[in-house]
Amino acid sequence: MAEEAPTVIPALFTGLCDDAAVFPPGLAPLPDAVVAHDGYSTAWYADLVGPLVVAAPALGELAGVLGARETPLPLAVTLPGGPAQLPGVLAAVPALPVDLQALEIAVPDGMGPAEVLDAVSAATAPVYVEIPRDDRRVPLLRALAGTGHRAKFRTGGVRAELYPGDAELAAAIRAAVDAGVPFKATAGLHHALRNTDPETGFEQHGFLNLLLASADPDHAEARLAERDGRAVAALVRDLPAGVRARFTSFGTCSITDPLTELAELGLLPRGEA
Repeated sequence: MAEEAPTVIPALFTGLCDDAAVFPPGLAPLPDAVVAHDGYSTAWYADLVGPLVVAAPALGELAGVLGARETPLPLAVTLPGGPAQLPGVLAAVPALPVDLQALEIAVPDGMGPAEVLDAVSAATAPVYVEIPRDDRRVPLLRALAGTGHRAKFRTGGVRAELYPGDAELAAAIRAAVDAGVPFKATAGLHHALRNTDPETGFEQHGFLNLLLASADPDHAEARLAERDGRAVAALVRDLPAGVRARFTSFGTCSITDPLTELAELGLLPRGEA
């Protein structure tokens, strides 16, 4: 009897889900999040999972959690206080058993594109600049073009106003694609498809909708609004893996939820989570 072939995550979904377990609404304790992340590394769906994401103020606690760990923990660090936190992060990371894969840096009010680029120039890992939802968006994306830095878009949160509408998010995606700046997304992407949260009533974007919008920015608004799972899955199946050079990943507080939904849409095998 022939051996069953190992399950493989398609290139289109490799590294799609950054592990943001410690952030709302999951709020997993950091020790639990590290244990769970280590478990993902040996699961059949390991290639779906990106780094564990922690905020800069948590690096002190992380040192105690990791101890004398031998295998480096894949890590992305958010800097909610902006570039002012960068020196502290760069000083703390070398003493930790981690593989720093990304720095996600917020932009303080009033900081312009040139100042942002200067402020992040000391970074020693790929930088995702969190793009403000104001008139700095397009100039900042244009300034990032050709620098090797990437963009980060917030797509939701704990209040309705934190969710950008279809027109706003579509415009941001088009601006990033036009500038040739890869982007990731975070917050509010709890499902594969566009949906209305039954508890809060919030209109939530779907991570597959974002993938389609990045592939077809001229029709981004329509792609973001699509709720038909069969239609979305059919479009996703036709996408080349190269579209991930535009939409690199999204932060999720659950790895198993997107895994399950991708399987339900027929886009991944139904393996055990």
